[in-house]
Amino acid sequence: MSNERTIASPPATEAGSPSRAKSGYRPEVTSGYRPEVQGLRALAVLMVVTYHVWLGRVSGGVDIFLLISAFLMTLSFTRKVGAGKPLRLLGHWLHLLKRLLPAVVVVILGVLAGTRMVLPQSRWPDVLDQVWASLLYRQNWLLADTAVDYYAQDHSGASPLQHFWSLSIQGQVFLLWPLVFAGAALLLRFLRRTPVGDRVGYAALLATAFGAIFVASLVFSIEQTATNQSYAYFDTRTRLWEFALGSLLALALPHLKPGKVLRLVLGWTGLAAMLSCGLLLTVDRSFPGFIALWPTLAAAAIIVAGQSGSRYGVDRVLTWKPLVALGDNSYALYLWHWPLLVLGLAATGITAPDLIQGLAIVSASIVLAVLTTRFVEKPLREWHWPQRRAWRTAVVIAACGALLAGPVSVWQSKLTADEAVAAAQSRELTPGAAALAPENAGKPTPEAKIIPAPGAMKNEWADIDGLCTDGNLPRDPLLAGCLQNSRPDTVTKRIVVLGDSHAQQYMAALGPVARSHGWEVVALLKGNCRFGGESPDRDAECNAFNRASAQYVLDHQPDAVFTVASLTHKEAPFETEVPQYLEGIKPFTDTGIEVVGIRDNPRFNMNMPECVQKHGPEAPKCRVPLQESLAGASPLDGYRGRVPGLYLVDLSDFICAGGTCPAVVGNVYVYKDDNHLTKTYVQSMIPMFERRLLAATGWT
Repeated sequence: MSNERTIASPPATEAGSPSRAKSGYRPEVTSGYRPEVQGLRALAVLMVVTYHVWLGRVSGGVDIFLLISAFLMTLSFTRKVGAGKPLRLLGHWLHLLKRLLPAVVVVILGVLAGTRMVLPQSRWPDVLDQVWASLLYRQNWLLADTAVDYYAQDHSGASPLQHFWSLSIQGQVFLLWPLVFAGAALLLRFLRRTPVGDRVGYAALLATAFGAIFVASLVFSIEQTATNQSYAYFDTRTRLWEFALGSLLALALPHLKPGKVLRLVLGWTGLAAMLSCGLLLTVDRSFPGFIALWPTLAAAAIIVAGQSGSRYGVDRVLTWKPLVALGDNSYALYLWHWPLLVLGLAATGITAPDLIQGLAIVSASIVLAVLTTRFVEKPLREWHWPQRRAWRTAVVIAACGALLAGPVSVWQSKLTADEAVAAAQSRELTPGAAALAPENAGKPTPEAKIIPAPGAMKNEWADIDGLCTDGNLPRDPLLAGCLQNSRPDTVTKRIVVLGDSHAQQYMAALGPVARSHGWEVVALLKGNCRFGGESPDRDAECNAFNRASAQYVLDHQPDAVFTVASLTHKEAPFETEVPQYLEGIKPFTDTGIEVVGIRDNPRFNMNMPECVQKHGPEAPKCRVPLQESLAGASPLDGYRGRVPGLYLVDLSDFICAGGTCPAVVGNVYVYKDDNHLTKTYVQSMIPMFERRLLAATGWT
């Protein structure tokens, strides 16, 4: 899935601005203006934009930005200390926020407008939550906690604010790094009173601190990327080594004096490695572990090459005026290109832009970036009034925050109120599956708000009370996510649910029925892993999980096992038997354990509730023909009579009726996405589910 989803370019510092530029250096001070670094920044942003718009892969551009951020910050702080100037951390942080926030506010306000016009209502709550996370520089943790798939090829379903994860990491480091600089300065002042202080310099203390951060973070990053990559991608701790590498580079640069030939080799080798990273390496699910050393070391080589003094040096390319000018607008370009891509795809209904469409997105991004830099960033940066007092700077920051906090708070309050109104409707107005019962055939459904409200759709997963306890605890670590409903005072039957999310969704009906009958229910679930015997149609992890689940059942000997017995697909054939299903359940039935197999529900090529929100519940597009949803003859028919103790349940007539599979039945959304039933709809099926379950099994 994606890729780096952009990162904000750091604000300019003395090292990135031609003002106050001087050559000559002390051990802790490097040279001043470095136009090749601005050109490097421009190339990095072009890499990110290109890979996002057309290639859908990791480019390494974000990692380069993290390194450059720390590199420039370290130059700035070491110059201050070397000149004997006070660090004034509070003023530094306020000044930094004043420079970063105005462009952020403008972009997010644009995103809010685009969200209202383009995105379906069910996506609004997530965007609003991400506004707060972006504003407070914690977007990366929000995405980590929600396990966002950043490698999805269909960017039209992504959040237009996902790219703020990288800006959030930078903001956190911009807060942390000055503390390291200040701590080293205080320690140096203390050490100078001791004999050892004569041998310790400020640069040496910083090198020790950043060296320790580099090693600790890189080791942690490699370990976490190998075990939990989707979380590690957004984890600040796994990225600190990239900042530390930039700081170490800034500290080492005064002592690195490569000759002209070596500068040429370093520059061009670094550029080739940087541009080829995402093309040569399959890095999508390997970042930010050791693979990220490729783009960061490539950028470091270019910076070390510096001004080669040769017409053939890579700096002749990087100091090209249009490229340096693009570097000056890189922050705003980062902020704009991803929202324009996401909103553009959502508005046009396409999943990936072609060459012309991509060029239109990139061009619009550059235009908006230039306008934002010229009319927002630059005027506020040069505004003298806030610079005279710290409290004035704080007022500007607070005003920027208020411009977002106000409309977002009002919008969220409105969504909450709409949810409450929809939820408060009487059951007669929202019968759901009951509208398809034979006794209601032909009766019109009364006018009412469709439930759940779009803002509540993310809460529509079936509830399971909690992790397994006591005698239900599994020994196999693969089953550590074992779940169960609260144990009844008197257990009359023990049931184990096996399978994936399509088995879980029926817990919204099985759970209440089990409570009313005194059944204990345990669930062993793994996403996208339908239960069945060993099969090459499943990946190794799923086969291993199913083996462990089967062994759990044989060890615990429950009364019954609940499974989903067919498998639906988005394309023809739309429904098939589950691979090796009978082979998987036969060991259970051979020991006297009963098995319930329920028919699967349809899958679609579109998000069904979003279809309704765009086109209305009666739109033909939102009512898919039955023959394009389920098999003409149920795969369950092929199981009948082959395994004694297997009981089959088909509720498809309460999901599809009249030759179609609609998105809304009885004023209730049937689906929460393109293939999962909503908890609310399954709960409306409880009476029918109970009758058919008891009729099929003969349970009382």
